[in-house]
Amino acid sequence: MNLLILITGGTLDKVHDTATEALGFRKSRKSHMGELLKVGRSHIPRQEVIMMKDSLDMSDKDRAVILDSILTAPERHIVLTHGTGTMEQTAQYLDGRTGDKTVVLSGAMRPFSLGKSDAGFNIGGAMIAAQTLPAGIYGVMNGKVFAAKDLHKDTKRGRFD
Repeated sequence: MNLLILITGGTLDKVHDTATEALGFRKSRKSHMGELLKVGRSHIPRQEVIMMKDSLDMSDKDRAVILDSILTAPERHIVLTHGTGTMEQTAQYLDGRTGDKTVVLSGAMRPFSLGKSDAGFNIGGAMIAAQTLPAGIYGVMNGKVFAAKDLHKDTKRGRFD
């Protein structure tokens, strides 16, 4: 399979911290992606954690690390998990810089660890899109595929339109 899942954190990988009553990442910095794929009975042999960050804390320096990970990966079809807060900025940063690779950004509005998450739906769609769309940068959220320039989170409605 020529598909890679690159992981950057975001809401998908957050957990509830009972001590602080806040959402954060596991102390181990381990992703929930393996569990998510197991629930979907999907086997993606290569998953790589680049970082565990809230996308609101991402800078262009982080985006450069993401771009380098994409460019050095042997796979041509890549799903990039990303927080929804700045997903559109990262998509626009990557647009036109990844050569012949198809990169699909996706994430979740509710953490996988809390249940009733949209993570599985979004990542499943992203996996299919990454394997079927032509080279370029896309986002898949809420059952829709967006070109990088059209990827926008509607914070009032809580979805991507």
